[in-house]
Amino acid sequence: MPLFIDYERIFVEQLHELNHKINFVKEQSFKDSRSCNDVKDILEKLKIKAIEKIREFLLQKIYQFRKPMTNYQVAQNAMLKYRFFNEFLMNNQRHVAKEIRDEYVETMSKIYYSYFKSYANRLMKLQPTLKNRSTIFTVGNRGSVLTQDLEAPIIVPHAAQKTEKKYPYETLFRSLQYALLDNSCREYLFLSDFFMVSGSGAQDLYTAIMGKTLTMIMKQMEISIMESYDSIAIFLCIHIVHRYKVLMHKRSVPALDRYWDTLIDLMLPRFEYILQLNIQSIRECDPQKLGQIDVRPHYITRRYAEFSAAIIGINESFPNDRVNKLMAQLQTEVENFILRMAAEFPHRKEQLVFLINNYDMMLSVIMERTTDDSKESESFKELLLARTQEFIEEILTPHFGGLITFVKEAESTMEHGHLDEYKNQERRVTQIVRAFNNDWKKAIDQINQDAMRSFTNFKNGTQILQGALTQLIQYYHRFQKILSQNTFKNWPIKNELINIHNIMVEVKKHKPNF
Repeated sequence: MPLFIDYERIFVEQLHELNHKINFVKEQSFKDSRSCNDVKDILEKLKIKAIEKIREFLLQKIYQFRKPMTNYQVAQNAMLKYRFFNEFLMNNQRHVAKEIRDEYVETMSKIYYSYFKSYANRLMKLQPTLKNRSTIFTVGNRGSVLTQDLEAPIIVPHAAQKTEKKYPYETLFRSLQYALLDNSCREYLFLSDFFMVSGSGAQDLYTAIMGKTLTMIMKQMEISIMESYDSIAIFLCIHIVHRYKVLMHKRSVPALDRYWDTLIDLMLPRFEYILQLNIQSIRECDPQKLGQIDVRPHYITRRYAEFSAAIIGINESFPNDRVNKLMAQLQTEVENFILRMAAEFPHRKEQLVFLINNYDMMLSVIMERTTDDSKESESFKELLLARTQEFIEEILTPHFGGLITFVKEAESTMEHGHLDEYKNQERRVTQIVRAFNNDWKKAIDQINQDAMRSFTNFKNGTQILQGALTQLIQYYHRFQKILSQNTFKNWPIKNELINIHNIMVEVKKHKPNF
């Protein structure tokens, strides 16, 4: 013998039976079946009684939502077991169905508004005061809000307050928006299922519940974003929204599409405004007001490199042309700034070292933090290559300037078929050869010391040294090739030329082991 009777299950079964009979009688009444009159009154009374019971039952279920500590997901799942109750009301007493729906809308609207207002206020108190402004130029591990932390559990404010833990703005933003996303998905799907709505009907019902809450959150976001000068935080928030919009579409919930678009329309202009302030600041920066400078990478270019790498890396997933244009403007101003800074050095060699160190640092940071070849990295590669070639010429010239000049002049003359003009320059060539023979080993050592001392990046310095020594071998090879022409075939000085393999052996001594 059973220990209890499942009255709710029995009631649902009997309600289905009653609904079937009501529909059957309706069908028969259209056919003027007289037998319908015999049961019409009984069915009407049963229907009225069932509607009373359903109304009382569903209102009690809705009132349970108002109790503190209610688990709304569990409560909604419990209601979904009785979705047929609402269907019965819709078919037989629409004003009662509307009463139930309106009561649910009013109840949940107040609950969500109260919850999100409290949650948002407590959440934003966990944001630290920004003491070191340089941190707003680098992304560090903040990008995790777009990857492994994107769907992480939301922050519990009272637990964070106990440990006095603080969070960057984008982390708090993510937590609030994810709470909204999660609740919105559950609510929208519940409304669609229980109240049998879809499309604009589902959207309208969702908006009736969440509209006041969304307006409140948007106002809070507007205040916090308009007060922020942390462009990386805002850009991360923009890309959180992009990802959450995609996530909701995967869940087949379009409920927040307009909200997400409005949020981006709020954040993107603020991001662009801050970026324009940075562009203007670099454009107006006077190197003479920055104090003493040296050839090492400047802190402004380092900040730019970190910032640029962050924005480029974030922007790769959802590219934005407006952002790309502003970043191109910023890069142009930074390149001009570096040239103004370099002009403060009195000697070209120091200028080149400064330029190379800064280009190399920026290129290294950008390539390390981004996956694809960006316009920025390609541009700095070209600038670095050009200045490196110029520097190589600059450090070779003091030691081998005579040889280099002769090679360039003679090759140009040879191209025009006028090499015989050099028949009378045997004395000049003799001086070049003997000067080279006397000093080339010592010169290579000095070039080695010069290159390794000039550059902050050891690997870059080593590559530049190898480039200089390779260039030297090429110049010497070209020099020998010129002297092998018939114009110089009887010159005795040719016998004093050092074998190029001896030079290559010496150069190999300076080759790194890595």
